[in-house]
Amino acid sequence: MLSTRGDDMEERGDDMEEQAKSSKSGRARKIVVRVLIALVALVVLAVAGIAFMFRNEIATVASIKKVNDYPFYTMTYEGDYGIDEFIAQGGASSDAELIGFVVQHLMKGLPITIELPDLACSTFNATTTEGDAIFGRNFDLSYSPSMLVRTDPADGYASISMVNLGFLGYGEDKLPDSPTSSITALAAPYAPLDGVNEAGLAVGVLLIDTDPTNQQTDRVDITTTTAIRLMLDKCATVDEALDLLEQYDMHSSANSCYHFQIADASGDAVVVEYVDNEMSVLDPDDVTTAGQPAAGTTYMAATNFLLTPGEYDFGTGQDRYQIVTEGLGATDGVLSENEAMSLLAACSQEPHINSRGEESQTQWSVVYNLDKQSATIAIGRDYENVYEVSLRE
Repeated sequence: MLSTRGDDMEERGDDMEEQAKSSKSGRARKIVVRVLIALVALVVLAVAGIAFMFRNEIATVASIKKVNDYPFYTMTYEGDYGIDEFIAQGGASSDAELIGFVVQHLMKGLPITIELPDLACSTFNATTTEGDAIFGRNFDLSYSPSMLVRTDPADGYASISMVNLGFLGYGEDKLPDSPTSSITALAAPYAPLDGVNEAGLAVGVLLIDTDPTNQQTDRVDITTTTAIRLMLDKCATVDEALDLLEQYDMHSSANSCYHFQIADASGDAVVVEYVDNEMSVLDPDDVTTAGQPAAGTTYMAATNFLLTPGEYDFGTGQDRYQIVTEGLGATDGVLSENEAMSLLAACSQEPHINSRGEESQTQWSVVYNLDKQSATIAIGRDYENVYEVSLRE
């Protein structure tokens, strides 16, 4: 009996020891599980926090759509791209300063380039038979993947604008076709070349082969493309655009010189040039070059030479200018959108070797309707296949 009781007690001791080990092991497992759950929760919270912090950037990249294989893309910018902050911190007096701001505030430290090479372009404004104001623009350059960018700032006008992705470092070997390669496109709001806003203001920029504009006063500094961004964001009329430009010191991008054609839904139009760092504003009555319609008209055109009296024949593009102005004059400035596109086709540039030894041609032709805030776009001189887009699509 004693032996049996001893055996029982020994067995009970062994059981208790096993139970203790099991209990200890169970507590350890629970601790490990809790730690893993906590780590997973932290990771989830971190990912959620990052996703929330970059939600606008993620949504913007996700909005990129490839329209054709030239290629041509569209993108809707979500959130604030910081143009008011850009102005508040002093603007930028060079491409390098603009890039510094964009890298810090939009690209989260990722390096980019923004540069505008030689642009041999054409613009004009006209009126449709229905009374809508329209604005035509050819963008001529070497191979240029392009993007239509929609923006809608909280303190400004919504707009659509065209961007040459080549200015942002894209090309045949790099295109915004994946989430990682698309990140650089976040800088697109700062590189518009033409566009229209919801108030009916349209702007296009064209190269002038002369000394770069470099105004030096105590005004805030802006560059060529940031001037377009500001006009599209802040101005409803030509007069408002002129008032805005007079508030800033202009510094040409890419060590070049440019002029702007600006038009609005009322039919007003001007060309803004910078001669010896002084802003020169020309309306249709001020332009007296060959082919220019008679005084009293409300339409005008621009290519790549100065229109300021005494300097009008400096530069290139007189042949394209004559095609456009004669086309406008033949109809007294009244064109359908299809006729406007045909006029752009007539002055478009076929493939040729430019001054830098590169093959160049018209990369896009666009007719903006300033009353409907829409655009009809032909890419790479393919006038048989055009794309129609609206600001509110």
